Amino acid sequence: MTDSRASSKRPRKGATPAKASSAHESVAPAASAHDEAVQSIDAAQKDGEPKLSPREAAVEALMRLAAEQPWNDIEVSDIAREAGLTLAELRDLFPSKGAVLGGLTRIIDRKVLEGDLAGLEEEPTRERLFDVLMRRLDAMEPYKPALRRIAYALRGEPLSMLALNGVMLNSHRYMLAAAGIDTEGPLGQLKLQGVVIAFARVTQVWLDDDDPALARTMARLDKEIRNGERIMERAEDVRRLTAPLRALGRSFLERRPRDRRGRDGDESDPAAAI
Repeated sequence: MTDSRASSKRPRKGATPAKASSAHESVAPAASAHDEAVQSIDAAQKDGEPKLSPREAAVEALMRLAAEQPWNDIEVSDIAREAGLTLAELRDLFPSKGAVLGGLTRIIDRKVLEGDLAGLEEEPTRERLFDVLMRRLDAMEPYKPALRRIAYALRGEPLSMLALNGVMLNSHRYMLAAAGIDTEGPLGQLKLQGVVIAFARVTQVWLDDDDPALARTMARLDKEIRNGERIMERAEDVRRLTAPLRALGRSFLERRPRDRRGRDGDESDPAAAI
């Protein structure tokens, strides 16, 4: 675009004012190039994806940095600078670098949950969970180089892994809900923690799986889901077998407060039994 305008000006200018013409031409292309760059950015914001929020900008900045350098070398000041934020703005958004990483899970969650999940309810439970978790891996794909570096760096940090487990419990509660799987009660909590552990194992395979078809990843995911089903079947059996003992224990605990009130006439706080 710039070259065509410059060449069209030369014939009209003629050869007489050579110095003035050359001076004008040396400035005009630079100015027009700047204008074109601004216009292209504006067009990308209008026609492409919407402008990122400050939280999303911080997460994306961390992912870009983590894809290029070791995790332990990244400072919060680097994230702020990369995201175009001040340190004060970043501090209002996230308390630490790890919290910025945790913010990625919300972005991934939203991408999965905003997807078209219609028709999943007609599939068996195993197929529903498989589909949702594969969609999660698809949403993680743009961040794969960064996640590979981060996973390697955090392997030797048990406290970081424990904190990450808490983040993933919240995240996968929504993944199981999207698959139509209950997570309340003791068995629900067992399902939830089991899926978090299983998905972590699948992710380790996915990080090293460069096959576009992800055959190894899908095979591991199918294996983990089947293993989880067997564990839950055993847990259901144990729950049924121990139901009489649990009922007896509840009955015993319910009688104790009444006996105590009868002896000393004192009402205990109802909240203590919760």
